[in-house]
Amino acid sequence: MEEKKNTINVVMLPWLAHGHISPFLELAKKLTTRNFHIYLCSTPINLSSIKKNVTKEYCESIELVELNLPSLPNLPPHYHTTNGLPHHLTNTLIEAFQNATPEFSKIVQTLNPDLVIYDLNMTWAAEFASSINIPAVQFLTFSIAMIVLCLHMFNKPGVEFPFPEIYMRQHEMLQMQKLAMENSKVNMKDAFMEAIRQSRDIILVKDFEKIIPIGSLVHDSIDQNDDQAIMQWLDKKEKGSSVLVSFGSEWFLSKEEIHEVAQGLELSKMKKISIHDVLPHGFLERVGERGMVLEKWAPQATILKHTSIGGFSMKFGVPIIAMPMCHDQPINARIVEHIGMGVEALRDENGKLQSQEIAKVIREVIIEESGEGVRKKTKELSEKMNMKGDEEIDGVVVELVALCNNK
Repeated sequence: MEEKKNTINVVMLPWLAHGHISPFLELAKKLTTRNFHIYLCSTPINLSSIKKNVTKEYCESIELVELNLPSLPNLPPHYHTTNGLPHHLTNTLIEAFQNATPEFSKIVQTLNPDLVIYDLNMTWAAEFASSINIPAVQFLTFSIAMIVLCLHMFNKPGVEFPFPEIYMRQHEMLQMQKLAMENSKVNMKDAFMEAIRQSRDIILVKDFEKIIPIGSLVHDSIDQNDDQAIMQWLDKKEKGSSVLVSFGSEWFLSKEEIHEVAQGLELSKMKKISIHDVLPHGFLERVGERGMVLEKWAPQATILKHTSIGGFSMKFGVPIIAMPMCHDQPINARIVEHIGMGVEALRDENGKLQSQEIAKVIREVIIEESGEGVRKKTKELSEKMNMKGDEEIDGVVVELVALCNNK
């Protein structure tokens, strides 16, 4: 009875993207093993995509709570997610999410949690929680380097960033400015700074008065019947001979970009698993058994644990071939290369992908002698990460418990 009494109840509100909901769910799983009860709040379409990942082990301590967005004629329920959302509807989705404040308020009042954990730029969620004396903490799913760079750019425009390894190229800056213009209804600087100010002296960072790193949040692989064909295909490949190619759920590659990536993969002669929209005519026939294409969210943890994978993720001791597209990806690519766990496939001076460069970097990272240092470094870092385990989560728990006790 005493243990139940001391349970900390938390409402989590991630942004409506799989790449945000997934780390929120993994954080929820880690917290539930430390006497937390989690209410994960999102739209029905998003919750349906993660329901299978809330296994029997967590079904009593993690509850999925539906957040219904206001009905809009050009935003039907299957578009209440960024996955497959046409780019021109992004602003509409942001607006609908913000307009769900009354619905979210009812949820919080009904559940009466000890804490609200919210995502990037959701000041409305933090403001409501604070208005009824519930502490709110922001959880940012990108790296601390990106946060520091943004703060520097906002607070000291025109002043050189003091860490030369962390930078954005001209074409990347232009792309960021273009995205900001397209999202003109939201002042990115004001929203970013206000969301930080609303966070109750703590910011959780995946990798302000107090910034708390929470470590790696890679979901455990869950055996699914749908994955058997992938595993059977990988079982036939040599150790370290395959590459996983994925660009996430929010970014649509142009036909030109898809062509360059596909051609680069073909030129590399490596085996590959690709997640795609449209591939060049004849690509699948030419690569034959050397390639597999998925048209859904891939079971990345399952794939990356397989011994035939030689390129993609550090968590599993696999070096990264970085092809940054947008948002925080360019900064992540710089960090990956700086610490020696990957190589970036450089674009041309106009920001265009180059198939020859992609092929060269893939072969360097996976098989050539020049990539041995990267492969060795990645394995070392992976071992260190796995040895540390959940040390960082223990620190998070201490801070969150203290925050709830002192509200």
